[in-house]
Amino acid sequence: MLERMVTMRNVTSEYVERSAVGAVRPLGNADCPWDEFDSHWYVTHNYHVLRADDRAIIHDLAEFFATKAPGRNWHGIDVGSGTNLYPALAMLPLTESITLWEHSAANVRWLEHGVRPYSQSWDQYWDALCTDETVYQRVRRPRSLLPVMAKIERASIYDLPVGMWDVGTMFFVAESITGIRSEFEVATRKFLQSLKPGAPFVAAFMRNSAGYEVGDFRFPAVAVTEHDVRRVLSKFTTELRVRRIASSDLRPGYDGMILARGTRGRGNGAKW
Repeated sequence: MLERMVTMRNVTSEYVERSAVGAVRPLGNADCPWDEFDSHWYVTHNYHVLRADDRAIIHDLAEFFATKAPGRNWHGIDVGSGTNLYPALAMLPLTESITLWEHSAANVRWLEHGVRPYSQSWDQYWDALCTDETVYQRVRRPRSLLPVMAKIERASIYDLPVGMWDVGTMFFVAESITGIRSEFEVATRKFLQSLKPGAPFVAAFMRNSAGYEVGDFRFPAVAVTEHDVRRVLSKFTTELRVRRIASSDLRPGYDGMILARGTRGRGNGAKW
């Protein structure tokens, strides 16, 4: 959840690096100071109040996952959890464990305290999940349940194992951890490959992002559209649905959000 910003601040770091001959290249994932990410500022400015764009995403998320529940004993994963708990909350009716896969040391520290137990500000997100789908209303005491089910794993998206999880989410990550398009595509496929064949998934992306600032650092992004997301995901998924979520007032430098949901295909991914 590294892309979500409300305002922008002055920065001291550069968005691009210059080679010895003066050429400009976008920053890659390895160039960014992820361990210095300001998690507390980020969650306050992005998730303290439930926004209309998140509410629209939650509606689709709950609707889709409700068709896969209840009565499941799956193992789920949320890739790049950051400081966003609602993807993990959305998997509670389907799973007996949820791995929160996060690379940033700062975000891992936030998760260790933020999940156990989560604050009352997340109740509005749980209430939104429960609005239309009774499978969420059947979950008793989600604030007590999530800490028991959640396992925090500090690791890169590029190091995800293959075929491990039964259901998965990835929100505002693959396009927001690099300025290099090939790295975005690899990250998206790594997420998909980490799921077992037949596993349902939901992923969200910032649309046409120009990058974003946190504290004294400017982090890169890859500007993607629905076409880009569909192209990367479609070859190895079924039931794929990709749609634009209206959003324009979160921060400068983007023109909406993209939500993708579907099922991991049954190919072995050898040619990915």
